[in-house]
Amino acid sequence: MKLCIIGGTGFIGYHTVHECLRRGHHITVLALPSSFYHCSLPENVRTIRADLHALSDERLGLILQEHDGFIFSAGADDRILPRAPAYPFFERYNVLPSVRLVRLASEKGLKRGVILGSYFAHFHKYWPDKEIAKHHPYIRSRVEQEKQALAAVSGNLSLAIIELPYIFGAMPGRIPLWAPLIRYLRAPVPLFYTRGGSNMIAVQHAAEAVAGAVENTLKSEIYLVGDENIGWEDFLKRLCGFIGINKKIRIISNRALKRIMKMISLSHKWMGREAGLSPVHFVEIQTAETYFDPEPSRKKLHYGRGGLDEAFRDTVRACLGKS
Repeated sequence: MKLCIIGGTGFIGYHTVHECLRRGHHITVLALPSSFYHCSLPENVRTIRADLHALSDERLGLILQEHDGFIFSAGADDRILPRAPAYPFFERYNVLPSVRLVRLASEKGLKRGVILGSYFAHFHKYWPDKEIAKHHPYIRSRVEQEKQALAAVSGNLSLAIIELPYIFGAMPGRIPLWAPLIRYLRAPVPLFYTRGGSNMIAVQHAAEAVAGAVENTLKSEIYLVGDENIGWEDFLKRLCGFIGINKKIRIISNRALKRIMKMISLSHKWMGREAGLSPVHFVEIQTAETYFDPEPSRKKLHYGRGGLDEAFRDTVRACLGKS
């Protein structure tokens, strides 16, 4: 297939490009001009250096119509701290471009589309009483991304939305988002962390899931993609092992954590900013076990499992500036 990957110079997008090439697909990458400076793509990848949001519908439609499918891997993640209120920012970068791509792809006769989302949208549905989208602008944007993108599907387009958990690995020229955690683990201070845990996946298997969605989705569907359920304490011990340190992990109480988060929230308010994940309300999610069974999506998308220790090692090495 001829595939247009929007955000193919990002972490997941980069690995998806390579996985799709390995499977024999023809790839066009559309990404910001500046993003190509740190990302070297194979010579057989066609590149379009442009801001998706600056392209007219006419120009974007012309690009899309040359392809059989698209992959949207360029949304805003929860680390960004936009000006308050935060939701319009996340709507602009997660919801609106997704809906626009689906609408134009449907009009131009594309058969496959994939949007990379977040497993927080799953837990919004799984925990209806918690109303987490109400408290977290980022999660609200991922929930609306799914709902509005699916509603925009028409024609022969089959849309796959991939709900992804925490992803580990590395790519050339980019420092992983886990760098602050690695700095904290290496610092000469006591190690405090929360109870709870999360599902985690190696980036290579996440890329396999995305490619599998392009190849196997015959009707619009949401896939909850992941691999191993790991407690935070076990996770930190494994990271410390790759750093080469041995630290005692002290579990901080929810009450103490909420006090810290209240101070962080006050500092955001003083700066006129709002986090995508509300610090105080996020305590409830962070200290829970956001676990799930990935087998239903694995059976449909045929992606691999395991390799997390290698992915943790690669993450640590990249954070430390080692090749």
